[in-house]
Amino acid sequence: MAGGGGGGNTRELDQTPTWAVASVCGVIVLISILLEKGLHHIGEFFSHRKKKAMVEALEKVKAELMVLGFISLLLVFGQNYIIKICITEEAADTMLPCKLKKGAEHLGGVLGRPQAPYYAAAAFSPHPHRLLAEANMKAKCHEGKVSLISINALHQLHIFIFFLAVFHVMYSAITMALGRAKIRGWKEWEKEAAGQDDEFSNDPTRFRFTHETSFVRQHMNVLNKTPASFYISNFFRQFFRSVRKADYCALRHSFVNVHLAPGSKFDFQKYIKRSLEDDFKVIVGISPPLWASALTFLFLNVYGWHTMLWISIMPVVIILSVGTKLQGIICRMAIDITERHAVIQGIPLVQVSDQYFWFARPTFVLFLIHFTLFQNGFQIIYFLWILYEYGLDSCFNESNQFVFARLCLGVVVQFLCSYVTLPLYALVSQMGSTMKQSIFDDQTSKALKNWRAGVKKKAPNSNSKHGGHGSPTAGSPTRAAADSGIALT
Repeated sequence: MAGGGGGGNTRELDQTPTWAVASVCGVIVLISILLEKGLHHIGEFFSHRKKKAMVEALEKVKAELMVLGFISLLLVFGQNYIIKICITEEAADTMLPCKLKKGAEHLGGVLGRPQAPYYAAAAFSPHPHRLLAEANMKAKCHEGKVSLISINALHQLHIFIFFLAVFHVMYSAITMALGRAKIRGWKEWEKEAAGQDDEFSNDPTRFRFTHETSFVRQHMNVLNKTPASFYISNFFRQFFRSVRKADYCALRHSFVNVHLAPGSKFDFQKYIKRSLEDDFKVIVGISPPLWASALTFLFLNVYGWHTMLWISIMPVVIILSVGTKLQGIICRMAIDITERHAVIQGIPLVQVSDQYFWFARPTFVLFLIHFTLFQNGFQIIYFLWILYEYGLDSCFNESNQFVFARLCLGVVVQFLCSYVTLPLYALVSQMGSTMKQSIFDDQTSKALKNWRAGVKKKAPNSNSKHGGHGSPTAGSPTRAAADSGIALT
């Protein structure tokens, strides 16, 4: 690529036809505009449906794409400076992702195996020195030293970032679609549960012991057993009807009675769906700890360390542990009910508490789900990038059977996490000590904010006119919600 030479594959921009430059740029600009318009229309759809959490999640996806775009731009701008950084050949031969081949030129980077295309071409080319000079024309290192990372490796890194951006959006969309599909199936349970509330409230003679209720009977097989059998039973329960009708009705009944007025008309299924959207708004982002975990994987992906194996197993272990814990929380609630030996009317009242969760923090469970989704998605994207760059029979893949098993494991984790564990968390996390903000829709939140602002504004006048006592009803939040025509349904 010597300045403006006439070689067929060495022409620079000043020797390239203008129609070729304009055509390539036009296609890139057109695709970019179509993508931007598509995201804009998706945002308008969510806004029209009053899906505030989904709008915020979409904005977070855009922000992540912008970060990846900045990374790509920095690589383009800094590549001429990066390849001028020289290191010793001994350092370049350490911690390689693939076994070092004798005689290979050190043109690969930390992400790519040691590449030898220029070396192989030079061996059979009438101008070997010219090819090698073109490959390292800007890497002016002294004898015994090589570039920190080559132009070819930087190009491969660019492609990896593109894969990460594209599949991050697709992966997030699949996660949300599966979660919503799971919660959509609870709509019929919500209608039946609302009917049961009316049935038991209008029939005061229907009393029974707690151990006779459907919720407790379904968990009797784990009562009075060893801790090992308790966790084994809950481990397998997450694979077969992770949320049952009796579980849903019991948790719904307890939530309404603890956080709202007993007998309130409340659409719990719709609230869970909004809560899932709030959780999705969290897991769609890539936080600094997740970036650190990705960089740690790239750093430890050394030949012989089997890092690819560990990154495939880790998401499975975490998500199965989380699912077992969530199932165990439901069973623990049933055990607590039986220990009270109470006589109840209708559905038993579950005790709500953060103590059921690890470290008394329900959000820690959400972080583990977030970490699992990111790690699983990252290893799938890494596999697809390797398949594109190096093919199936590359040194990254130990065997085709192992690759197939790892890919199937990634798909299973994605389905299990999105369709089972995340909706289960959205339901069980309502049994914490505090109530989530998503219980209020946008209109209710706006009415409460207006009420608060109105009280602050009227407080000085009320104190001066009534000796420090304001009106007890004129500015109440219930009145503000009623004025806006808002109900809890």
